[in-house]
Amino acid sequence: MGFAVISFFVIFLLIASGGLLLFYREAMLQRISEVINPQAKPKTLLGTIQQTGFSIGGVVEHFENVIPKSQAEVGVTLQRLTRAGFRNESSVKVFYGAKVLLPLGLCVFAVVSGLGHFGGFFIYFACLGLGFLIPDFWLGSRIKRRQKRIRRGLPDVLDLLIICIEAGLSLDQATARTAVELVLAQPELCDELNVVVLEQRAGRARSEAWKNLSERTGEDSVRNLVSMLVQSEQFGTSIAKTLRVHSDTLRTQRVQQVEEAAAKTTIKLIFPLVFFIFPSLFLVTLGPAVIIMIDSFGSSFGGH
Repeated sequence: MGFAVISFFVIFLLIASGGLLLFYREAMLQRISEVINPQAKPKTLLGTIQQTGFSIGGVVEHFENVIPKSQAEVGVTLQRLTRAGFRNESSVKVFYGAKVLLPLGLCVFAVVSGLGHFGGFFIYFACLGLGFLIPDFWLGSRIKRRQKRIRRGLPDVLDLLIICIEAGLSLDQATARTAVELVLAQPELCDELNVVVLEQRAGRARSEAWKNLSERTGEDSVRNLVSMLVQSEQFGTSIAKTLRVHSDTLRTQRVQQVEEAAAKTTIKLIFPLVFFIFPSLFLVTLGPAVIIMIDSFGSSFGGH
């Protein structure tokens, strides 16, 4: 057991040393260039932070080849990362690198904290499995949060689109103006609208650009909106009226969801009542009577 722990520490120190060398490589090159060229522009704090972030990402990327993966699995992971808001090319490498480094970090924590002595190899297997699954759980929760924000902000975005279209702008111009005006209130949805605008400026068809929006977000309300816009463009109906109907529908659905959650509250309160409130109530109301009965029976049997 001691030999296994020592071997694990040696391997971890070698990996950490390699990571530190990669991490400080850019800083060393920067210092050498400053010595060679003293007139070079000094680095700002923002540049240092950005360079540090990229260096950390580069360290993590080197571990992504450890996990065997198929092309289909990489495509699914890339789609999930896109729905979470990560469009950088290195996001997949960082994701798979985290699935390698996090289990190792948990195993090191188990060794340092002494948890490995309580469960033996079971603790290490649990750390490996948990560390491998944590990035997937984190990514899934981030996708749900982002989709929720997009779903909540869609009616406000549609209202501004309607105002811009009724003011005389085309759908493309209204989309670009809405993405600029609501960037602080609805950053996730405005970011997706900016991608739609860039795709259209690059020469992609409007229907295809909006369909890509629904695929990137994975949200049903956005998918319904895209279907309505494509049908409106095909049949020549008013886009403003279509957007207004869809916005009213989304708000009605939101009210119905709130009413449904309020109706479920009474059923959800049954379990706290049964397991927490009723036992305390029975103890307070029936406890004195039970004590009196016990005393009465005790005196009766004691008298005989």
